[in-house]
Amino acid sequence: MQTAEGLGSSPPWVRGVIWLSAKLLAAERLAVPGLMFLITGLILLNVVTRYSGVSLYWVDESAIYSVVFLCFIGASAMTRLRLDFAVTMLTERLSNQAQKWLKVSATATVLAFSLVLLWFCVLWLDPVGMAQAGFDARALAAQTFNFIYTERTQTLNWPVWVLYLVMPLFALSMVVHSTANLVEDLGLIERSNNTGFLSSSMEGLS
Repeated sequence: MQTAEGLGSSPPWVRGVIWLSAKLLAAERLAVPGLMFLITGLILLNVVTRYSGVSLYWVDESAIYSVVFLCFIGASAMTRLRLDFAVTMLTERLSNQAQKWLKVSATATVLAFSLVLLWFCVLWLDPVGMAQAGFDARALAAQTFNFIYTERTQTLNWPVWVLYLVMPLFALSMVVHSTANLVEDLGLIERSNNTGFLSSSMEGLS
């Protein structure tokens, strides 16, 4: 279970960021094992149907997109849990104060990357251009050569933009999680205890 101490003494916007990050992390904690079970089920279904000679052609694509969603959702959760890779050969030899500011700079870099990624997703999906085209995907494609709203998946026959929404959602959740990490690193609020995330997820998989 996630807890955060000292919420009452923190500014309202800081408490809001921590609260929103906690809600996102709770949703991700449910999504990760759910997608794992889905992928396992799709693979087993594919094996059974192929063995019985009645292969379902859409199962492979479904499994691939499920893995993609799992990777992005898991990466977002790992950001909040601070499970990213780190090389500490230099930082562990510095003073506590220097380590703190290096950690702040690293977290700020993650936040900056998330904001840039979110902006690129907006440019890619071009919601303003879509609105200006009267939500006519063909008109947008003719004007901007952006065919994201006209393409469909090969076997599921789903609009690809629906599946590509995982990118802006991932970028947005990364913004929230990295902002929460940054306010903790700056000492604006005490660090949250997220140890229950991993134990709860493992219990669900065991």
